[in-house]
Amino acid sequence: MRLSREEVEHVADLARIGLTDEEVGRLQEDLSSILGHIAVLQQIDTDAIPPTAQVIPLANVLRDDVERPSLPRAAVLRNAPRHVDGFFEVDAVLGGADEEAS
Repeated sequence: MRLSREEVEHVADLARIGLTDEEVGRLQEDLSSILGHIAVLQQIDTDAIPPTAQVIPLANVLRDDVERPSLPRAAVLRNAPRHVDGFFEVDAVLGGADEEAS
């Protein structure tokens, strides 16, 4: 399929792309070539090929989620800068002391 200069300029206008005469000529050749390749691909019989979004098989690369004992609470809190009643203590993310008082 051969595109005309007018078709390339129309597509450029739709895409809001300004092209020089040289660029229009080059894109006319390039886009015509691409459409030619697509026309060849459209001739291939793909009725027996199921549609797919992934052409290679996917494999889970993560380890199995196996339950196991965790660290003792004292060991986890050992390096915490602040902790209260077995929990990490952090500064308020939203608001501050003024909002807590109201």
